[in-house]
Amino acid sequence: MARIDTRLRAWGWLTRRMVPIATMKEADVIAMQTRPVPKNPVTSWLFGSVPAEVETTDRPVPAATGDIPVRIYRSTAGHAPASRPLVLYIHGGGFVFGGLDMGDWVCSTVAVRVGAVVVSVDYRLAPSHVFPAAVEDCYAALTWAADNAAELGATGPIGVMGESAGGNLSAVTCLIARERGGPAISHQALIYPATDMTRATPAVTAPFLSGTEIARYKLLYLGPEGDATNPWASPLLAADHSGLPAALIQVAEHDPLRDDGVRYAAALRAAGVPVRFTEYVGMPHGFVNFPGLSRAAHQAMAEICAEQAAAFALPSESAA
Repeated sequence: MARIDTRLRAWGWLTRRMVPIATMKEADVIAMQTRPVPKNPVTSWLFGSVPAEVETTDRPVPAATGDIPVRIYRSTAGHAPASRPLVLYIHGGGFVFGGLDMGDWVCSTVAVRVGAVVVSVDYRLAPSHVFPAAVEDCYAALTWAADNAAELGATGPIGVMGESAGGNLSAVTCLIARERGGPAISHQALIYPATDMTRATPAVTAPFLSGTEIARYKLLYLGPEGDATNPWASPLLAADHSGLPAALIQVAEHDPLRDDGVRYAAALRAAGVPVRFTEYVGMPHGFVNFPGLSRAAHQAMAEICAEQAAAFALPSESAA
């Protein structure tokens, strides 16, 4: 195995000390969720930021359980594609942490390079809102975005993307959309996704994620009564994967969740779904979220944008 970059290893050690999720009480987790991530030149370099040529709009989306905050990204630079795609982004964070700011770099990159309108969803977090609250919010945001695509300036195909917990929720959103007859999704980009909540927790400690931390995130998300075998929690366990959107699945070599991505790619291929699978050598879980530290993050984003652009292209654009 390739050696993990020293900077990423050090950052992983620091974040584990700042957020000791394995030993945190639920009240401490909830309190930490309310703490904003500071915005300054250092954090903008570390996590990336929104470039000047991308406009953002924050707004609520009405849902049965209450308004869901979303952030909409549109590029104002260059020539818009003839058919502007719509992409739903779902952030990671173990179903426990994260918010709209977490997706600024990823979403704005897709807005610029793919020409898409990107809608980032701020779904409800565990442990205050256990499974399937996040699932319901993501599907509600998808249906709202699809129903209001013209108002958003999107007239083309729809995609979903997300990393880690967001990769899980993206895969599940595709399953639900297929089961309910829409909205039609053309592509799913799953970045180091969690796909099997029933898998034995690996006894490993890696930067940003250990076996103990995975077990804690699962418990917080599912709650004591949660059913890990439910395909809405474990999309790998769905009885049928046929008819799902073409997928890009990215995994990291030093990620305890690596095998979840490997197995989900195999399940989709066995069901006849086109899959591009890429393993990023020497990378830990979470590497795409730290573009300032990780050169592979830029490579991964280039691949995501290229795959999305190809999946969303009109026949005339593809032939050009």
